[in-house]
Amino acid sequence: MDDTAEKGPALQMTSLLCTLHDHRDDVNWCAFSAKLLATCSGDKTLRIYNTSDFSELSFSPLSGHGYSVHCCCFSPCGQFLASCSTDATTVVWSMVTGEIEAVMEHPGRSPVRICALSPDSIHMVSGASDGTLALWDFPSKQLRRTGAVNDTTMVACSFSPCSQVFMSGSTYGDLRLWDLNMNQLHAEKNAHDLGVTCCTFAPSILSGGQVVQFRLASCGQDSLLKIWAINKFSSGAYKMQLLHTLTGQSAPVLSCAYSSDGQLLVSGSVDKTVAVYDAKNAVLLYTLKQHERYVTACSFSPTSPLIATGSMDKTVNIWRLEDGCSGHGGKSLPGESALTSGEGRNSAGRLKLLVTDWSEEDVSEWLVEEGLERLVDKFRANNIDGTELLSLTKETLASELLIESVGLRNKLLRKVEELKSESACSGIPDEFLCPITRELMKEPVIAADGYSYEREAIESWINTKNRSSPMTNLPLLTTLLTPNHTLKMAIGRWKTSH
Repeated sequence: MDDTAEKGPALQMTSLLCTLHDHRDDVNWCAFSAKLLATCSGDKTLRIYNTSDFSELSFSPLSGHGYSVHCCCFSPCGQFLASCSTDATTVVWSMVTGEIEAVMEHPGRSPVRICALSPDSIHMVSGASDGTLALWDFPSKQLRRTGAVNDTTMVACSFSPCSQVFMSGSTYGDLRLWDLNMNQLHAEKNAHDLGVTCCTFAPSILSGGQVVQFRLASCGQDSLLKIWAINKFSSGAYKMQLLHTLTGQSAPVLSCAYSSDGQLLVSGSVDKTVAVYDAKNAVLLYTLKQHERYVTACSFSPTSPLIATGSMDKTVNIWRLEDGCSGHGGKSLPGESALTSGEGRNSAGRLKLLVTDWSEEDVSEWLVEEGLERLVDKFRANNIDGTELLSLTKETLASELLIESVGLRNKLLRKVEELKSESACSGIPDEFLCPITRELMKEPVIAADGYSYEREAIESWINTKNRSSPMTNLPLLTTLLTPNHTLKMAIGRWKTSH
């Protein structure tokens, strides 16, 4: 096998599928749609490949920028590709013809370093080297608003899965959360020492009680990859909390991306490696060493178990994650443990068979979901994880955790007893059942609400003109369904072991 992953068992899990050698300069970015891969380069071009066999499309390469192309991103439907460049423009291309649909000149004519499209296809944001941000109406390609952070260069941007807010990152090292009116909702200064290089929202929304939570990954010149929780409270206030700091790479981390189900996180580094993590448990799964220079770009396919990585060695590597292989260092694959994406992040949908594997953060989320948020700080201070949670008694709650309220102690113990009874259940894990049919899923897909369903069931639901979520009753922003490969693999392994 071509890759040189460090962990022995990981060699069975991932393989180098092919290497693309078409660019004549550094590869700066790569992006997948459902059927295509786009790459862009310092050679001023973009190249478009069919992901079925990675043959180049007839209209590729795309030539229209005057200078280096820094970033590219597909519209959610895959019909359009946006790219931005040192030439101070963001260009929108048709993926049907390869023709230019629009050229959007950045205010101030400063080099554009980053561009990002909202999941609902309504907005696009572009960030420039003078610290300015431009928010565009994507259907009309008209400028809506501008914002700026002085004395810095915008190099990172990502929309939340709800499309209502976006995060920016700069060479100053700060992460800033903005709404669609370009109001700053939160500023996390010094998020990365020496500068942010990339940031990306996880695709799902976690909710419970009075809090809606997003996950964000960011990386920087400090050689770190960080995972953040961004909580939106019913008051409209936002709070950003660092959950994990990942140190799997030894030099500045230049790019990061989540898988379409939020289970995996990939990053590329100046140390020439690609790191793949279990995003929930913050565990390094694979370290891939195939590039000869800095790894500048990485992306997951939304429809296949594929990763693309781009480098200053002018190549793009395509990696395949293999199904149904052995473990790695005793850790279960994402999908075997409690899934972290928006699917079923409530007491009914959490995988109860593995409460003992819950982290302290899982326990905190469970407390919020059960209306026990006032206990979160006390539990964190005492490092209560899943195992500790199940062992709590009236005596320990009163004497060690100093919970004075008898009613609160009793409520907590009732909830713990429910967890224990469900943990003892030997039936099918609830995570593997379609919320509509309550049957074991064969082709799980993720809908716009972040939940996973049997494809046939959710398609039938949508075709009855019911465009609301079966789980939340809120409108589905799109009918696009994304295969949940990780969940399908987990179900396959569970079936094999039973």
